[in-house]
Amino acid sequence: MRNAVVLGAACSVAAALVVGLGPSAAGTPGGASAALNPAARATVVAYRGVRVPVPAGWSVHRLDREPTRCVRYDVNAVYVGRSSSSAEPDCPARVIGGATALHVEPLDTAAERRRTPVRPDRLAHYAVRATPEHRTQVVLPEAGVTLSGVYGTDPASLQDAIRRTRLTPSWQPSPSPTTAPHGTPTAASSGKPAVTSSQKPVARPGVASGGKPAGAGGGGVQGGGAVKAVGEPVRESARPHWVRGRAFDTCAAPGLATMRAWRSAYRIANIYIGGVSRGCAQPHLTRGWVRNVRALGYRLIPTYVGPQAPCTRYRARFTRHDARAEGARAAADAVRRARALGIPAGSPIYADLEDYDSGNASCRAAALDFVESWTRALRTRHYVAGLYSSAASGIRDLGRAPRSRAKPPVVWFGHWDGRPSVYDSRYLNPAWWPPHRRIKQYRGSHRERHGGVALRVDSNAVDGRVY
Repeated sequence: MRNAVVLGAACSVAAALVVGLGPSAAGTPGGASAALNPAARATVVAYRGVRVPVPAGWSVHRLDREPTRCVRYDVNAVYVGRSSSSAEPDCPARVIGGATALHVEPLDTAAERRRTPVRPDRLAHYAVRATPEHRTQVVLPEAGVTLSGVYGTDPASLQDAIRRTRLTPSWQPSPSPTTAPHGTPTAASSGKPAVTSSQKPVARPGVASGGKPAGAGGGGVQGGGAVKAVGEPVRESARPHWVRGRAFDTCAAPGLATMRAWRSAYRIANIYIGGVSRGCAQPHLTRGWVRNVRALGYRLIPTYVGPQAPCTRYRARFTRHDARAEGARAAADAVRRARALGIPAGSPIYADLEDYDSGNASCRAAALDFVESWTRALRTRHYVAGLYSSAASGIRDLGRAPRSRAKPPVVWFGHWDGRPSVYDSRYLNPAWWPPHRRIKQYRGSHRERHGGVALRVDSNAVDGRVY
């Protein structure tokens, strides 16, 4: 027997429904929760003018009901709607992606009015094309949505979900934005699924931080120290290439309001500019955002999260045989991403190579090949190659490698010993990367609050190259 669980107002053009075709979603007070449960069978999400099948085992998240939900790419999921621009996503400090995810977002009202004939099976032959970031996007003005998808190593599951998505002619766009009393946009005008008074917000479970780099110590410094980057003049040409101070990194670039609030504690921040293993959506990270946070006095650490070493358990990995090709490919894409954000030549870009088994000779050689190719390709394009990795694996292996290898001139290493000093790690020879070429991540994921705004961050000591 087919049963439907309505999670929004059925009469609203912006309503979202989750339809369960199995008994787990039927006839119980917990039906709505069951429909959102990954164990529910044959689920279909109806939103605006599309009906999206949810593959078995995937979770469904409605961003209107979970305004701080982090859109993550390390779990298979469908995300529906758009969070409020005033809500800061509650993302972990660091996530390595590579899963398959689909985000169904509303188009703005101007796009809605560009009406085209509705063909229910328009996406039946859609092909997910190979890109360095393993991403695809299709705009459906007749349905009032944009579908954005990511995949790890195999696009088949994402392509299948998109191909089985159907458009419905019964949906009609709002002719113009409508407002509630006091000028507040309604669900119909905002494009978010309507929420009835009987629906309760879904509690967001806590997210555990990632594992420590091998050999890293515990503990840490409480809170973020006051930071003053070396030289923050108004004139761009006068900014030094390196700074000294403390930095924070978090999975998704925070909004401008948060960046303003955090200026009391930090003036250096990391940004994840791209890569197949980038773990979180970046709704704020644009060329304008980069320009504005720089105007606030921030310096940035551009980081690219590409494929990982072959002996790790991450989804996207290079091999011993294609490591050099993958390193060059990652560098080319990183430069494209940097230029799109307005980050000019001469700036550093750090490759994020997570901890791996340094005792595995084949894996170690593949990692060094990847990094060498990354370094040469960035140098050719006039950017400065950097490497983020564990002090006990990637950075130590690079330091020990023969001088004949091309090595990044700047490094960022993870050693969670709680000491905000870049020159006291037992894994690094003091002669490696002398002054102004090091960043140390000395504390893993924790929550800090500044200016009334809390984020999950990693803490870093900086005496190195930034943008």
